[in-house]
Amino acid sequence: MQAPSDTRIHVIVEHMRLLIITQKVDQNDDILGFMHGWIAEFAKHCEQVIVICLYEGEHNLPDNVRVFSLGKEKGASKWKYFINFYRYIWSERKNYDAVFVHMNQEYVLMGATFWFVTGKNIFMWRNHHAGSFLTDIAVAFCSKVFCTSKYSYTAQFKKTVLMPVGIDIEVFKPHLEISKTKNILFLARISPVKKPHVLIAALALLRERGTELSASFFGDPLPKDILYYDALKKTVADRHFEGVIQFEKGIPNTETVRVYNAHDIFVNLSSSGMYDKTIFEAMACGTLVLASNKNLIGEIDDMFIFEEDNVEELAQKLEHLINLSAEEKNAWALKLRDYVKQKHSLRELRKKLFPLRT
Repeated sequence: MQAPSDTRIHVIVEHMRLLIITQKVDQNDDILGFMHGWIAEFAKHCEQVIVICLYEGEHNLPDNVRVFSLGKEKGASKWKYFINFYRYIWSERKNYDAVFVHMNQEYVLMGATFWFVTGKNIFMWRNHHAGSFLTDIAVAFCSKVFCTSKYSYTAQFKKTVLMPVGIDIEVFKPHLEISKTKNILFLARISPVKKPHVLIAALALLRERGTELSASFFGDPLPKDILYYDALKKTVADRHFEGVIQFEKGIPNTETVRVYNAHDIFVNLSSSGMYDKTIFEAMACGTLVLASNKNLIGEIDDMFIFEEDNVEELAQKLEHLINLSAEEKNAWALKLRDYVKQKHSLRELRKKLFPLRT
């Protein structure tokens, strides 16, 4: 499949009118709230941005951004989603030159034929360890594919570009007026793939060794993971950890800055193919991190990295971080924030993404 001609690409670069397709536009969403900041930043470098989302929530975007919802917030059926999708990409066809699909390859598969025939460049951001032949087909239609992890399924393709994570360091920053009242933070959707059970097992080891600690688990389960969540809470109750481990509901992305700032150490246990943004949000807020993500090897000090699913190593490195002096914690916090600023800020993402080129 041939990419559109170089002549048309230069026109796109000079007069960028972008269609973004994403799951949610909701600045209060606990998982996808960051997308609001991305859209606002992209809009600074585009003549016009059109957004098609599955769910539209609260947003405050620039005047050159228009948002169209497929209707999930109104209880629309999947058939209605389908109809709305094609209605929008057709009715707005003269108002965008390129398409940026965030995470969901299904939208590329649905719209690729229309966009190819009408000469639109397709760009997809997909960062996940899993993929299939459908991912391969979606990639074939794209001019470029973006991901942040070299362990992502999409990293294997020649047209893939590794990108900064994209953290707004003016939002995610230290707040010295907030006291760090707890040691350890877990903040993610509560599901087996995020592995909170591994952290609980490591905390149990530390308690057995007499280490004083406290931990907060922020996040909600999907309906399919409610039994898993209940099992976690039962484990905590059976071990008499109620005063040590506290479960909290998921919070809007706009409130996570406060939570990061209230904790010394953020722990992330996701696989290396995912490269969760929360790792870098925490660093930007001056919170130490401990992650099993292999992408970080050689990027930050080894004291902040442990082997995936290794409960013993996680416990040992947690204990080391807990016992650092206040001066050492502050010094490392500054280094980690500077790393995010230099390598993974929203500004660095924008510089590498724009102008979109094939």
